[in-house]
Amino acid sequence: MNNRNVISTSDAPAAIGPYSQAIRAGSFLFASGQLGLDPATGDLREGVEAQTRQALANMQAVLAAAGAQVERVVKTTIFLADMADFAVVNQIYGEVFGHEPPARSTVQVAALPKHGLVEIEMIVLLNDQ
Repeated sequence: MNNRNVISTSDAPAAIGPYSQAIRAGSFLFASGQLGLDPATGDLREGVEAQTRQALANMQAVLAAAGAQVERVVKTTIFLADMADFAVVNQIYGEVFGHEPPARSTVQVAALPKHGLVEIEMIVLLNDQ
């Protein structure tokens, strides 16, 4: 029995390297970071607000492909190109995870792929044990 399954959807941007959009391992889903890329064009949205909204929409598409919703997310990591964008990203993030939000880390990084401004990854509990 294989307890490791690749999750993939065309409703989110294809991986831009040798990795999967997400991996289901037992009761958990480990979702790779999503940038603010338009899944139809592959283009990065303009500005941190638009990129954050798109990254979260991309992540929700990956969750849906795994049969999950944001309420099942237990941990997120947000990577920012500039910590000065924290308040904007935090406000948009709160719109999605306002009630009983998951555990979270937010870090500033030297650079993100495709010169993105924000990237978000998630760990999701798919079903209770």
